[in-house]
Amino acid sequence: MKLSFGHGALAVIAALLAACTTPRIERAAAPEAASGFRVGLTTQTATRQMAASANPLATEAGRDILRAGGSAIDAAIAMQMVLNLVEPQSSGIGGGAFLLHWDGTRVQAYDGRETAPMAADENLFMADGKPMAFYDAVVGGRSVGTPGVLRLLEAAHKQHGKLPWARLFEPAIRLAEKGFALSPRLHKLLASEKYLARDPAARAYFYNADGTPKPVGAILRNPELAATLRAIATGGADAFYRGAITGDIVRAVLAHPNAGKLAESDFAGYRAKERTPLCTDYKRWRVCGMPPPSSGGIAVAQMLGTFAYRNISVVPPQLVDGRLEPQVDAVHLFSEAGRLAFADRALYVADPDFVPVDMFALTDPRYLADRAKLITDRSMGHAQPGVPAGYRIAWAPDRSPLRVSTSHISVVDAYGNALAMTTTIEDQFGARIMVHGFLLNNQLTDFSFVPSEDGKPVANRVQPGKRPRSSMAPTLVFDRATNQLVATVGSPGGSLIINYVAKTLVGLLDWNLDIQQAIAAPNFGSRNGPTELERRRFSAAVIEALKARGHDVREIEMTSGLQGIVRVRLPDGRPGWAGGADPRREGVALGD
Repeated sequence: MKLSFGHGALAVIAALLAACTTPRIERAAAPEAASGFRVGLTTQTATRQMAASANPLATEAGRDILRAGGSAIDAAIAMQMVLNLVEPQSSGIGGGAFLLHWDGTRVQAYDGRETAPMAADENLFMADGKPMAFYDAVVGGRSVGTPGVLRLLEAAHKQHGKLPWARLFEPAIRLAEKGFALSPRLHKLLASEKYLARDPAARAYFYNADGTPKPVGAILRNPELAATLRAIATGGADAFYRGAITGDIVRAVLAHPNAGKLAESDFAGYRAKERTPLCTDYKRWRVCGMPPPSSGGIAVAQMLGTFAYRNISVVPPQLVDGRLEPQVDAVHLFSEAGRLAFADRALYVADPDFVPVDMFALTDPRYLADRAKLITDRSMGHAQPGVPAGYRIAWAPDRSPLRVSTSHISVVDAYGNALAMTTTIEDQFGARIMVHGFLLNNQLTDFSFVPSEDGKPVANRVQPGKRPRSSMAPTLVFDRATNQLVATVGSPGGSLIINYVAKTLVGLLDWNLDIQQAIAAPNFGSRNGPTELERRRFSAAVIEALKARGHDVREIEMTSGLQGIVRVRLPDGRPGWAGGADPRREGVALGD
């Protein structure tokens, strides 16, 4: 199907845009530094299949697997292995992931989130009765959780793979052995990085002898990673979770001056989980997101549910000096909806194996209708959590810093399968520990450092074997009337992921932008604190008008990494796919 407007005026705006080339919780800095905005990206189209990721080498690997007869999950595995190599700061086999998969009949949610070591306790990030400074906790073994991405991919491949497991590792192995050119973005992140060079293996790989990062275009070869991937290709995920690789990871974590608590038994006991996806109705669509331990699906559903009562489609973006700019009314409404969602997120959402989370009560239309009534013409500044039906407030709010470093993959294949997978090692370059050619996550810092407040426990506190709450929001959209897939979307960006994905969905579903326009549109929103606007993307008139409504406006770098694929009607009348990639990173969408 082709997305269509409910308002004729929007069609005029979309036509103009098609000709435009430029399209109280602590707020930490963006998890990955900004590296520019690529002007002139256009929507890519295909008739049969398409892959989109944060790096062209990864996308090419995915397209090659699709051309070889692979399924969407086959392509995603190949893409993840290449991203491990070319985008090491963001994701890899040392981290975790969430995956939504559509096989033409049902949506499945795979949870490959990292887990806390069984030896960890709720005071893991407390020192002398106070929470540790963020990077004192991040850098080193203390922050490393049991990685989950390989177990997730293995489970999904057993159900939906078409090509042999080993075949999917070949593109990354070739690149690791032959080498790839260090990209401008990776170079800039290395130059801004303060801690990575302390690790001897990482220093030797990424930096010159004088400590400066290797230059743009330098060929990076990673034979250690090639050997690791070859072992996993041959021996399956067990080669990672049982054996020499496991032992070396554990030794590196325990030997670090900021030692962690991982044990080989944590690896042996790790299981990826299949959970019930969160699917909610929004106007004529069905939007499916990731359930807890991610807060992303709930928060996005809550924001869309609010817009069902406070219609954001009537305030489409405008062209200002040839550039797309959201209107003041839209920024206000979007930010207020975000405040309400983040207030609930901080109180109620955590690992559902440890904390009861009623995601259906939190997204119930009657509850959201009542929440929407709290939005007035002036900003509420800081929202309080609501009380959904059946709930009593038994928890203390989580006031942790809001960060994470991540990547996203979207794929549709020729068999009718599709997926959205968001994958992460948490902060930029994770725990800054390199083992066997890959970086380890610092995912445990996604837990609340403070375990309790005023005698009430924090739902997202550290507990043995628990999975930290996430903001990742891989999303699939369906036409409610036909049950046909409409779109697959997702983004990195820490807690800002929720606003990035919601903005893109509003752009697609309410404002009828094409996928590239929706992705490239300025980022904005609130995480129940200041109203955050993407730096240099909003006019002084919008900023002043927001301030007049009581908004505490902050212009910040908002380095999303959105990827999306949408079902469309092609210019020649055939059905097909349109893909977009975020101009704030290096990604691309490719298809046939």
